[in-house]
Amino acid sequence: MVTDYDVIADLSASAEDVDRMVAGLADEQWKLPTPAEGWTVAHQVGHLAFVFRIAGLAAADPDAFTALTQRIGTGFGAFDRAVNAALDEYLVLPHEELLARWRAERDASIAKLAVVPAGTLVPWLVRPLPAPVLCAAGMTELFAHGQDIADTLGVQRRHTDRIKRIVQFVVHTWEFGYQSHDLTPPAEQFRFEITAPSGEQWTFGPADATQSITGSAVDLCLLATRRRHHSDLDLVATGADAQTWLGLAQAYRGPAGKGRTPGQFAESKLSA
Repeated sequence: MVTDYDVIADLSASAEDVDRMVAGLADEQWKLPTPAEGWTVAHQVGHLAFVFRIAGLAAADPDAFTALTQRIGTGFGAFDRAVNAALDEYLVLPHEELLARWRAERDASIAKLAVVPAGTLVPWLVRPLPAPVLCAAGMTELFAHGQDIADTLGVQRRHTDRIKRIVQFVVHTWEFGYQSHDLTPPAEQFRFEITAPSGEQWTFGPADATQSITGSAVDLCLLATRRRHHSDLDLVATGADAQTWLGLAQAYRGPAGKGRTPGQFAESKLSA
């Protein structure tokens, strides 16, 4: 059984992976454009700081978080607009202060999530979540925005089997891509047969499903965070619905964004 402590350890390790990429950057490197249109490295770190800040608020002060989301609104794309507006307070900071702010808000949030009693639901953007699931969502954010930073800096990321948390989150949110395009998800649940960085096999969904996704865990996460185009990834879809899903997949609420184009990156199958 997965323990809450294990989730916190994995979330902390994922955050440290991103921290190592930005810790020694020069001023001009913080200003480099990333593959996310209009966003620099500083935007990416500021975004992560804000998301961790509100996750900590949700864990420690649910009433204050609920009041915040009521001000933001619950309409489609409302959270994205709020995040973009909040970036201004981070982008005016010198990079040393931005780095310190990211670390402080990250560490405070993880500490607050770590003490949420087992079985307690934490309020979140659409519906309350168990704290371990919110931690997995945080790992997904770190994976996605960390990939943008890595692509900008030319860093080859190496993943461990803790990526299983993100794979589980992707499987849990498989309908989000349909929702973002105002489409009705298929009635049949997909089968996912996924190869871990270690080579271990992970399976999710009914064994007799006619629609399935097979392939690399890292590539599945790149797909669902829209950091690679599906044609550049080691994923095989069986069934018409599964093939359609490859073009829709996203593990986050709100607009899909432009994603990435085929062949945009010289090396698409990143080292595990």
